[in-house]
Amino acid sequence: MSYYFSKTAAMSFEDALTRLEQLLGEEGFGILTRIDVQDVFRAKLDVPFRRYLILGACNPDFAFEALKAEDKVGTMLPCNVVVQETGSGRVEVAAIDPVASMSAIDNGSLRVVSQEVRTRLQRVIDSC
Repeated sequence: MSYYFSKTAAMSFEDALTRLEQLLGEEGFGILTRIDVQDVFRAKLDVPFRRYLILGACNPDFAFEALKAEDKVGTMLPCNVVVQETGSGRVEVAAIDPVASMSAIDNGSLRVVSQEVRTRLQRVIDSC
């Protein structure tokens, strides 16, 4: 079982990010965090790196259900989604597979929630 799903497309980084944020919003996800890996590596390590952005996406309804089912699941939230340049005018968008990440937790209610989150995140990635 893979721990993520992804899609590579011929579009600009900015267009991919705009599209991704729009699609996440349509599926009920908000962006809680943004980590610009390129900026972090430049500032902290003084090394160049490709454009790589990690978005911490959260659907409050599903987060609430997950936390009711398993109080420590917050250690695995939010769902990370990545936009990265791959070269030649192409970008890759990728998302964590919540079913894979939650498989270590033996909780049937959590499995139901993670399956629905997977369906929505997969739809977002497929539509980018």
